[in-house]
Amino acid sequence: MTRVNYGDGLGVVTVTYSPGETLEPFVDTLAKATTRSVQVILADNGSTDGVPEKVAAERPHVTFLPTGGNLGYGGGANRGVAALGQDVGWVLISNPDIEFAPGSIDTMIEAAARWPRGGMFGPLIREPNGEVYPSARLLPSFGRGVGHAVFGAVWKSNPWTRAYRQEKAPVERTAGWLSGSCFLMRREAFDSVKGFDERYFMYFEDVDLGERVGKAGWQNVYVPDAEVTHIGGHSTARSSDRMLREHHRSAYRYLADRHQGVLWAPFRLVLKAGLTLRVKLLTRG
Repeated sequence: MTRVNYGDGLGVVTVTYSPGETLEPFVDTLAKATTRSVQVILADNGSTDGVPEKVAAERPHVTFLPTGGNLGYGGGANRGVAALGQDVGWVLISNPDIEFAPGSIDTMIEAAARWPRGGMFGPLIREPNGEVYPSARLLPSFGRGVGHAVFGAVWKSNPWTRAYRQEKAPVERTAGWLSGSCFLMRREAFDSVKGFDERYFMYFEDVDLGERVGKAGWQNVYVPDAEVTHIGGHSTARSSDRMLREHHRSAYRYLADRHQGVLWAPFRLVLKAGLTLRVKLLTRG
């Protein structure tokens, strides 16, 4: 890959799919999150509510970019990043239902000076009720993954889930991966791993990205002094059973990719059967 010398500009990419009333607060709070001028790309995966077009038409720094279909989160984000100019060296990728605390993006950029090999930076993410969402986690392992999958829904404090979610005092530190709902990247780091793996339609694309960022020699850095609020999955709430199935499909892809070959074939069969059964049990109502 030919290395591009990017400028120091800031670009924001959000993937929209009929985002409704969440998009305007996203754009408006973004203005308070940084003192920099910012270019916003709405990578639209087929909205029918007219909101992305309206928001872009009313704001000169916002661009409406149809992706040509529902490409999923990673596919849409990749198209959005590709549309940014060469002057943009910092890319913030976010869900459109995020609201930014004042100065939050500048705080992450400032943290990058302390982490010269930091490629990906994640803020502290709060739920609407004020609770902190565990957004900086260890990479899934076989043991943690099975323990979390089996006990996570019925025994919240089990040791596998606690280890995986890394629920501890929020201090600036490295992590295995950062939540894809909102993160900042050096654009050269994004380029070095060729962005998101578009085989993941939704879910686990951020886990996969974080792992590849680490393998490429970069660090994933959690910056809790930067805060955002995640309002909730507006566009996915309408199809929760479908999203549950998609989550399990992505979980299988992630683990199966990392356990290739004949020797791991029994594991992949058991994994697929177990995840299929779990989906049926969770969606039977």
